[in-house]
Amino acid sequence: MQTFKIDPYSRLMKETDTIETLNGYRFSSSLHILPGFINELMKQRDEAKKKKDKQLSQAIKILMNSLYGVMGSYNCRFYHPDLPKAITGSGHKLLLGSKEYLEKKDLKVIYGDTDSLFVMLKDVSVENGETQGKRIVKDLNQYWKSKLKNEYKVESYLELQFEKYYKQFIITPARGADIGAKKRYAGLVIKDDKENIEFVGMEFVRSDWTKLAKEFQIELYKKVFHQDEVEEWIREVIRELKSGKFDDKLIYKKRLRKEIEDYTKNIPPHVRAAKYLNEPADIIYYVITQRGPIPIELKHNDFDYDHYIEKQLKPIADSVLSLLGKNFDDIAGSSQLSFF
Repeated sequence: MQTFKIDPYSRLMKETDTIETLNGYRFSSSLHILPGFINELMKQRDEAKKKKDKQLSQAIKILMNSLYGVMGSYNCRFYHPDLPKAITGSGHKLLLGSKEYLEKKDLKVIYGDTDSLFVMLKDVSVENGETQGKRIVKDLNQYWKSKLKNEYKVESYLELQFEKYYKQFIITPARGADIGAKKRYAGLVIKDDKENIEFVGMEFVRSDWTKLAKEFQIELYKKVFHQDEVEEWIREVIRELKSGKFDDKLIYKKRLRKEIEDYTKNIPPHVRAAKYLNEPADIIYYVITQRGPIPIELKHNDFDYDHYIEKQLKPIADSVLSLLGKNFDDIAGSSQLSFF
């Protein structure tokens, strides 16, 4: 918005001192309102960062983002489709242009989403990953600054930032698909000589998966990242699950979004469990038993272990095992047979 002076007034006055966005929308470079307002907000946010006021910094960021959101809303009196299209389209062109630039530098872009690119670095034994990443970002910002000035006659306020270096990285496929899913990945980060696995868009970050599932996912990915054996370990987890070792980790929790009696079609498990309680709370804690979903307040020692194997362990395992040419059913098969 700052670089191309995108706002309702500059669109109306686009015949005066015309500039054009990366995707062809025209605005006035001299007659505008919001870009100056955003510039003031950015100064205030920089001050908040210097004072380490995270709450204020985040509040200002949300306010700046809302300016785009409101211009894309039909309910806004200043709405015009050119405004959100100019912003999102330019962002898309920026990412594609950055990808093209990087590939000309013999760098492979392995993944990208709405506002980021993931780049495969060269030999990190020569130059460490963080140093390479920061240098790449610096080169990219200089590239766009020169390109926008020479080809679009605008001063660039665009600033790509280096976020982090993943020592290893896995993009998992969407369920039922053979290709990686958007915003569904795991990366191995090294900080202060300590390893940590970051999950994005996966079961670990969701509140409606059990503790067993989350711990299983962490340990599985650790083993995959370190190229450790996983098949016997998975079979052992299944055996221990069926022996009752993980019974305290099989609890689901889910919030009631409306009154119980208002659920009339496709009644979800947590609502079925809540119906057993006289005065259910907003959040229902329950387990899956041979009788179905039962709240933890009631007796529930008849766990349906097959449910947890199929609905908690298998989806997590298959999302990464498929990349190794393996599948959960083949591995778990011998474990199941060992009980007969």
